[in-house]
Amino acid sequence: MTNSGPESIDQAIKSGLDLDGSKIPQEMLDLYNQVMDIESKRQRSGVTKSMRNRVVRTGAKHYTQTQLNEMLTKAGWECLKNKEIDFFYG
Repeated sequence: MTNSGPESIDQAIKSGLDLDGSKIPQEMLDLYNQVMDIESKRQRSGVTKSMRNRVVRTGAKHYTQTQLNEMLTKAGWECLKNKEIDFFYG
């Protein structure tokens, strides 16, 4: 099993084994599946909003606040909100 990219996480969850090969506790799998089931039923407001949220969540791990702000603006999205700055960079 590869351990890079989001697909690796999905594969690990499906198999019940963490990326290091250790078993994921059933209670964790049950709670994860319960929450994801509820989330899968939530009404969506738009793809671009979800895309921006993913870019911010993941981009904050890899880019400085200034870099991410510049990239968001260049792509046509609004820059980082104060609450995002506080959460991801505070």
